[in-house]
Order: sequence, then C-alpha cells, then structure tokens
Amino acid sequence: DLAISYGNIGQVYNNMGDYSKALEFYEKSHKIYEKALPPNHPHLAISYNGIGQVYNKIGDYSTALEFYEKSHQILEKVLSPNHPDLAISYGNIGQVYNNMGDYSKALEFYEKSHKIYEKALPPNHP
Repeated sequence: DLAISYGNIGQVYNNMGDYSKALEFYEKSHKIYEKALPPNHPHLAISYNGIGQVYNKIGDYSTALEFYEKSHQILEKVLSPNHPDLAISYGNIGQVYNNMGDYSKALEFYEKSHKIYEKALPPNHP
C-alpha cells in the first residue's frame, strides 16, 4: 500500500510537470516493490513504465528507453502475446524512438502495437 501511495504521488507530480519530485516518489515506490515482489511481478513493470515516462518527458530518451524496455520484458513474461498492455508498451517504446528522430524504429514498434490492437480489439473500437 505504501508503494502504491508513493506511486500515486509521483504520478501527480508527473502530471504537474514537477519531474524531479515525480522521479523521487516513483523511485521510492519502486524500491519497495523490488524488496517485496518477485522480479517479474506486473507492479514492477508499471513502476518501470512510470519512471520511463518521466525520462521521456524531460528528453532523456536513452534512459526512458531503458526503463520502458525493462517494463516490456516483464510484460512479455506475464501477459499473453496479444494483451493490450503489450500494445501500450510497444507504443511507449515507439514514442521514444519517434522523439529521438529514429523514425524507422518508431514505425517498427508502432506497427507491433497496432498488430496487437487489431487482434485484441473489435474492428470498431475507438
């Protein structure tokens, strides 16, 4: 519960644009998760993703990519191959490559994301 609370506070700071405070709270949350949970627990993936979001927003794309990839590796182990959360994860990685100007890599990950959505969602899903 404490880790969730720290993560929620981090999310608010992230939304407010106070990225150093967001990282502070996301990292507090993550440290608790690392001690309390097995290494492939989905909460760790969520935690890595939040940290990656902050680094993406501040323009530290290589670090954002590192955290998004850690998150994705966990999700690949715990979710089915066509789970929508994997599509979101591929999209996040694609966004970083897009921000870096590596459009061919961005397209590769956006297409992976799209293929999952095509399988997982009905054709008229918004």
